[in-house]
Amino acid sequence: MQSISTPQEILKKYWGYENFRPLQEEIISNVISQNDTLALLPTGGGKSICFQVPALLIPGVCIVVSPLIALMKDQVYQLNKRGINALAIYSGMHYSEIDAGLDQAIYSDLKFLYVSPERLKTEIFIVRLKQMKVCLLAIDEAHCISKWGYDFRPAYLAINDIKEYIPNVPTIALTATATNEVRKDIIDKLSLKKASVFVQSFARKNLSYSVFNTEHKESKVLQILQSVPGSAIVYAKTRKRTIEIANFLKKHGLSADFYHAGLSLKDRNKKQEDWINDLNTVVVSTNAFGMGIDKPNVRCVIHVDLCENMEAYYQESGRAGRDNLKAYAISLYNELDIENLEVNLALKFPGISVLKKVYQSLCNYYKLALGAEVFQSFDFDLQEFASTFGLNPRETHYSLKMLENQGLIYLNEAYFNPSKIKINVNASAFFSFQLRNPHLETFTKSILRIYGGEIYANYVAISEVEIGNACFMSQIEVNKHLETLKKLEIIDFLPQKNKAELGFLTARQDAENLQLNFKDIERRKVIEKKALRAIKLYSEQTGKCRMLMIQDYFDENTQVRCGNCDNCINLKKRGLDNVKAKAYSEIIKTLLPCVLSKLENNENLNDKKLTATLLKHKLDSEEIGIDEYGLVFFKESRK
Repeated sequence: MQSISTPQEILKKYWGYENFRPLQEEIISNVISQNDTLALLPTGGGKSICFQVPALLIPGVCIVVSPLIALMKDQVYQLNKRGINALAIYSGMHYSEIDAGLDQAIYSDLKFLYVSPERLKTEIFIVRLKQMKVCLLAIDEAHCISKWGYDFRPAYLAINDIKEYIPNVPTIALTATATNEVRKDIIDKLSLKKASVFVQSFARKNLSYSVFNTEHKESKVLQILQSVPGSAIVYAKTRKRTIEIANFLKKHGLSADFYHAGLSLKDRNKKQEDWINDLNTVVVSTNAFGMGIDKPNVRCVIHVDLCENMEAYYQESGRAGRDNLKAYAISLYNELDIENLEVNLALKFPGISVLKKVYQSLCNYYKLALGAEVFQSFDFDLQEFASTFGLNPRETHYSLKMLENQGLIYLNEAYFNPSKIKINVNASAFFSFQLRNPHLETFTKSILRIYGGEIYANYVAISEVEIGNACFMSQIEVNKHLETLKKLEIIDFLPQKNKAELGFLTARQDAENLQLNFKDIERRKVIEKKALRAIKLYSEQTGKCRMLMIQDYFDENTQVRCGNCDNCINLKKRGLDNVKAKAYSEIIKTLLPCVLSKLENNENLNDKKLTATLLKHKLDSEEIGIDEYGLVFFKESRK
């Protein structure tokens, strides 16, 4: 490794590539020069190369902060496979594993240490960090640090705190999606010094974007996949839908399988490998699938449910066509989908009275006196907590997340990953098992009564405390019975890696006078509403170029249409993409603003049919508008 002296030699030796992708070489050169860097590269743009190559040229270990365990594991696997020493530290690892891993970062030739942002504030990490020779700090999914972004995570704010222990180490922040506002916030929150910002165009010239309004989504998916041969991903919102759609496609002769986070690790790996190796052409998945998977020949990505924001849609759809050959990104929706997004948005922001009630209930739950300072974590079970105080579990979940964002409490990673079970046998076999095992009958009936029939088809999140309360058992007894059923292959049981924990970050407050940042809450609402409006506009727009809408959203200033999306293709069909139509557009531009009659009677616009069609298109695409006085104007001029 020491004899290699250039980024090109590193790229060739470890990745087998002759040339870098656009902007990679410039970014790498900036990092090697010890400059702070912000890099925005689209999905498939090769972000990881931008910190992995320079780190291999600089002595020391590169610390990589990443929010997703699956992504960390995948990158560590890929690096190790290439003969590069890397490891990851994440939730669920035993203390001795973490201890040994941090020792490697100090005493061995470890080159990459991947950690989740939650790990940064732990005492064991900080003590060891002070002893490490760190060459680079890399922040993946850097938009998570911005409160202006779609995916703000409070734990990311801890990153800046650890920089005081490595003051002279350069930082590179990477993301695929960030508006101008988010970019400024990333630089500010990470204290990037004289940061060089590299932004690759959000345009994907080989990708054709389309949207279909349909009530018959499964049939439309089948029609699309029969027309577009090759590997494909179909994204659905729920685990149940992934199974239903995969079965529908298989029934009609397509090689398809489903994937979701509720499957066992063994099953997830098997399904992923089968798809990567083209044993299954189509994978129907929740958004748990695709992150970090380098499969260049995906010809089609279909969303059967609307994403909550353009950032998520752009990232997921961008998994198509990474080989730069023609590929398709297709979104299916109906009016009910828009309504559901609006309902979910309302649920995300519980009223102030609800927040106060949940906070008061927490204080009562743990018997905290007013003003008490508690420097410890408590075991926490959402179902038990909600049922104790008569709270709605879903509303309570969003309230807890908001209290966490407000800096009043914290929830550990296990809170978001409860135990899960799935019954492996059919209903008849399960009933027969109960008859043969009367000592387990009450226990198994309680599980069915609490979680319903879905447990036969899907992995369902469970609460051991809730089951224990129903059966008058301790949590130890519940876990013992679950393990017994698993050994008998009656159920598959995925226990929680460690206990969900909740802690208080401030002294116990008076709930009626709870210190909430109402401006911050309102700001989050504005951001979420803006995201919803953007998705709604993108879905319902029938005139404007879809790629231009995406570029506009991410503050990329251009007027060049892609020519590949459904709206651009429709423009050509309507005869609005020829020389004459373009000339008419230029004439209209010189005349605006003006009354409609002036356009209709202009001697240079003598093809009245073309003029009318062109004006209708510009109105549909919201390029122009007409005010209450009949004045036609460019909408951009009235922003």
